[in-house]
Amino acid sequence: MRIRTHEDLRVYQLAYKLAMEIFEKTKSYPTVERYSLIDQMRRSSRSICANIAEAFRVRRYPNHFISKMSISECEAAETQVWVKFSHDCGYIDKSEFDYLFSQYNNVLGMLVNMIRDSERWCIKPEKVETRDENKFDF
Repeated sequence: MRIRTHEDLRVYQLAYKLAMEIFEKTKSYPTVERYSLIDQMRRSSRSICANIAEAFRVRRYPNHFISKMSISECEAAETQVWVKFSHDCGYIDKSEFDYLFSQYNNVLGMLVNMIRDSERWCIKPEKVETRDENKFDF
């Protein structure tokens, strides 16, 4: 399959699916968590997707690509921390925790592999032709 947009990436698809699952699940959290755990968990899970999209668009610049993918990796690890807090606070059960934590491990693995193989994902610069200085091409 040819990858044309960030939405074609498996890592993006999984991260997006998980962010939506977190959104749905956090609707049942107590309102006391609204401005702490819920906001943080939703923000970090969504940030993974946003940074993957940005990384895909800056892949002409390998350092920028790696930077954005690294931020996605950090956000995925942060989301795992919030998932752990959710479990330890009694908002999700052990099976939900195990599922989310392992799925974010999958996301992390894919991100690390993309960072490690960044030259495969980045766009090679096109060869620039030198112009004849006597020729005007406005």
